[in-house]
Amino acid sequence: MSTSPATPQRVTWHSHYALFMLATIYVFNYIDRLVVSILIEPIKQEFGISDIQIGLLSGVAFAIFYTIFGFPFGRLADRIGRKPVIALACIAWSAMTMLCGFATSFAMLLLFRIGVAVGEAGGTAPSVAMVSELYPPQKRSRALSVFLMGPSLGAVLGLGLGGWIAETYGWRTAFIVIGAPGVLLGLIFLFTVRSPRIVVPQPGTGSTPDEHWRSTLRSLLATPAFLLVVAAGTLAAVMGYAVGTWNPSFLIRSHGLTVQQAGLLVGLGGGICSTIGTLMCGSLTDRMVARDPGWQLIIPMVGCLISVPLGLAFYLWPTGIAFNIGALPVPEAFLFYLGFSFTAIWWAVPCFGAISHLFPPNRLGQATALFVMSMTLFGVGLGPLVVGGLSDLFTDRVGHEALRYALASTVVLYVLTAICLLSALPRYRRRLLGSTALMAGAPARA
Repeated sequence: MSTSPATPQRVTWHSHYALFMLATIYVFNYIDRLVVSILIEPIKQEFGISDIQIGLLSGVAFAIFYTIFGFPFGRLADRIGRKPVIALACIAWSAMTMLCGFATSFAMLLLFRIGVAVGEAGGTAPSVAMVSELYPPQKRSRALSVFLMGPSLGAVLGLGLGGWIAETYGWRTAFIVIGAPGVLLGLIFLFTVRSPRIVVPQPGTGSTPDEHWRSTLRSLLATPAFLLVVAAGTLAAVMGYAVGTWNPSFLIRSHGLTVQQAGLLVGLGGGICSTIGTLMCGSLTDRMVARDPGWQLIIPMVGCLISVPLGLAFYLWPTGIAFNIGALPVPEAFLFYLGFSFTAIWWAVPCFGAISHLFPPNRLGQATALFVMSMTLFGVGLGPLVVGGLSDLFTDRVGHEALRYALASTVVLYVLTAICLLSALPRYRRRLLGSTALMAGAPARA
């Protein structure tokens, strides 16, 4: 038995409806976050900005403000409940996405993207905590896999639909149309979803509902398994956000596709494979963890190691068209990306699930917030910026192929991710065994 949220008495249709709404909101969270990546080229053309400025727009500025507000929103959700925080955050980031379509300068667009970041800071961590409270531990990875389809489906809709709207009606219209549904979703969620009851921790677990935030933070940072999982997720996020931001531009520059064609391939092809990979990973994790809790971290480690050669092949494979789907050319290299998309997402569900097993309910929102904050600060903040900087640096040597080599350089971060997970594995097992001993009244190991 872990220190994770208490097992719900039963899972009802209210649980499934709440999960459906949370997953839908998370899809739009990522649509609003990712749509800027398919709009990079027209935004660059209109405002006359460099790749490193695009990295600032899609990365650093977003990450800094997301990080500043992430932990306070996580703590607020632990204290007043998840539902109001999630609903108001959804409304806020969606409205800010719409305002991006009205920007008349790079500075104004940057300001509105900061608004998107502040709103999204109140979304992910409270949502993960709420999913963990809706479902018992033995079903939690499956539930989290449904929720964490957000990035994959967000890529399908944000890149595919965003690219089509941008090419047909302009990049400003893409921001407005994609942002609008989130305002309605936030209101529906607020008035129709039932919140699960946050269970007060049992005496002797070292946690009280009203503990000071400094005590909570010290406790979280004193858990080695948690810190290593955070490090693993952060490294994976640096690579993931770099890839997610720059892949459409890579296909445009190196393989000669249009904005719409690149959006369709990355959004539909990559997004569908990522969605299938996420669901399969959640189901596999629940089955394997029933035999040995260590599989919670072994599965993401295996996914990372498989992804490295697939990612390198995608970026370094020479230009050439494998076949056409109607008028849509499919580069040979893109076939490797389909496999990469399937396995590269395997780290997310198990890592979020591991955190839900490590901490009690009144710390879970804050623990998840720290995890997401680190991923966002370094992933969103450094990923796009580093690739943009490397691309500018490599341009003098390899010209328009600079982005190809900049992206290939980031794939090796998955090796470091696997090393962190391997280091976390024995500590994670000891933590769960210590929690079991504590619940049974035996002395827990430090």
